[in-house]
Amino acid sequence: MLDIAYLKANGLVLFEALSGSRAYGLDTPSSDTDVKGVFFLPRHMFFSGEYVPQVANASNDVVYYELGRFVELLCKNNPNMLELLCTPAPAVNFRHPLMDAFPVEMFLSKLAEETFAGYAWSQIGKAKGLNKKINNPEPETRKTPMDCCYVTAGGKTVSLAAWLRATRRRPEYCGLTAMPHTKGLYALYYDEAAGYRGIVSGADSDDVHCSPVAKGTAPEAYLFFNQEAYSAHCRSYAAYWKWVGERNEARFTGNQAHGKGFDAKNMMHTTRLLRMAHELFTEGELRVWRRDREELLAIKRGERDYDDLLRDAETLMAAIASAARKSPLPDKPDPGAARNALAAVREKLYYPAVL
Repeated sequence: MLDIAYLKANGLVLFEALSGSRAYGLDTPSSDTDVKGVFFLPRHMFFSGEYVPQVANASNDVVYYELGRFVELLCKNNPNMLELLCTPAPAVNFRHPLMDAFPVEMFLSKLAEETFAGYAWSQIGKAKGLNKKINNPEPETRKTPMDCCYVTAGGKTVSLAAWLRATRRRPEYCGLTAMPHTKGLYALYYDEAAGYRGIVSGADSDDVHCSPVAKGTAPEAYLFFNQEAYSAHCRSYAAYWKWVGERNEARFTGNQAHGKGFDAKNMMHTTRLLRMAHELFTEGELRVWRRDREELLAIKRGERDYDDLLRDAETLMAAIASAARKSPLPDKPDPGAARNALAAVREKLYYPAVL
């Protein structure tokens, strides 16, 4: 099995560089050190079809991409791969001369509008969702179907809980029968001796349930179970507590400290991606090392309001679309040129004595 140590020990590394904030010039004393690289497969693995597209360490902060996968992603204008190819020299740990076969000009294209700006916009959607989670936390206890039930009686509609309190009724002695030609509406009966099944079958029930009721029995009221609201709550509850369980606590604590109710680091990188795309289409350069460090770090510190950042992002999206239409960049990279370059490099790697 390939690992990072094997790649280095056997001379299979073609490129290695710092990535993330340290490549962007946005690192702070608390920043992690992430590394990305490019490797080629040992000859026996490549020719036997044992293809491994990616190798990473246990913490996934060091990731190497096999040369073929690297070129494939470059042809798709993958932001991470284009950034890696354009890593500023101070952040490059090692670069094999054969990497000269892959100049960034071979890959830059109008696809970057979708990959950079499109990805950034998806992150805005993610930030909106996170903003909602931070500002609308779910209770530790999930609601039950009874929390989404309402009772109509005497010309008024009240929550089931309020009706039970006001009438001194107990839910286990209630009986329900479905009303024909309606959705979620039930006749509600009460009798402590009739053996009704109650409103729900138990604490883990996800629905109300009906009881057999003697013909001619008059209902006390009518109950509406809002199934859609209950289902929406269950989805929101599950998503929120999954997020709580998986979130980066240090990052969350930082977001809470600035008090703006959104993931400021996420919005910083969203802004960075959009600015990089705009620069690419207006200046023809993919600028990884950021000259706007202080502005971006101010966003990370929570010194900008979420709504202002969202408006800026929308403005940048429109500017990117306009600049992309006028850009001299090709619609997409030339796959033939990329394949030829890849084949030539592989020949030099696997048959060095012949060339």
